[in-house]
Amino acid sequence: MTKVTIRHVAEAAGVAVKTVSRVMNGEPNVTKDLQDRVVKAVEDLGYVPSMAARRMGGSRSYLLVALNDRQNTINNWQSGRGNDWIDQMLHGAMLTCEAHGYRMLFELVEAGSPDLDRKVVAILSALQPDGVILTPPHSQNLALVEMLTRRNVPVVRMGVPGEGVGFGVFMDDRAAAAEATRHLIDLGHRRIGFIAGSPRFEASGQRRDGYRDALTQAGIAIDDDLIAPGDFTFESGVAAAETLLSRPEPPTAILASNDEMALATLHVASRHGLRVPDLSLVSFDDTPGVRLSVPGLTSVRQPISEMAARAAELLIGVSRTGEASPSDHLLPFGLEVRGSTAPRT
Repeated sequence: MTKVTIRHVAEAAGVAVKTVSRVMNGEPNVTKDLQDRVVKAVEDLGYVPSMAARRMGGSRSYLLVALNDRQNTINNWQSGRGNDWIDQMLHGAMLTCEAHGYRMLFELVEAGSPDLDRKVVAILSALQPDGVILTPPHSQNLALVEMLTRRNVPVVRMGVPGEGVGFGVFMDDRAAAAEATRHLIDLGHRRIGFIAGSPRFEASGQRRDGYRDALTQAGIAIDDDLIAPGDFTFESGVAAAETLLSRPEPPTAILASNDEMALATLHVASRHGLRVPDLSLVSFDDTPGVRLSVPGLTSVRQPISEMAARAAELLIGVSRTGEASPSDHLLPFGLEVRGSTAPRT
């Protein structure tokens, strides 16, 4: 059986090989008639473009790379809890890449590694990606962003503003935490506990600030005894919830900085003989697990998949146009109210 090539497609469509290439790569300035003829020829012939050939034909690699934190990712895998945040991130980025004829690879790099630059340069040399998506805490590492920029590698910083260096795709964590806290205040709660996230992530401080903002605006005194440290793991959520619920005057509601710590709080509450939502509980991120818990958890929906899709779109756009002017993209959050919150009785 003869292998179908781009030349066969060009002959069937009655166009030049270059035109087929432009249509396959989604380039502008191709008439709809030409697009339709090429697409029909591709479908009729069952043509599958070779990634290697596409890379040889120009400077693009048709490949994007996402750098994720090695420590958190491996810890979650080893514990058997998985990585819902990463699953959603890959869902958004990979489907966008697929729609544009690109590929997406996922690399783990230790954020605190003393030879971080060397490891990232090795990835760049081996893969030669058209762009890099940095997820927290890598996206907070300005030195890393600047290193990539010096090497003319387009970069998107997920979860934080771009600060004029690379693209920023993020949500307003401070406003989201304030809205979640106001939801509890509106239900009549005044003793609202807060489980903080890991200080390695900028979002942790922003969520804590938002919690404090809402209390201050409502005229509720901030009680530091109602703020417990966490690090986004289930175990830290257990410890934090035990601390809060063992207070002489425990909170009547708790805002946890991510879903794992909220689910941990749900378990601890049961051990203390507390029923949720008699103890109201709000979570952050809205990964699938909190929708399946009993009761389902009220949660701030972080648009993880949408942020990753936007990141991929930005990098693909740069690879096509060559224009990489830094810009920030603020995506909206949502508060999904479920059965874990109720009026203070």
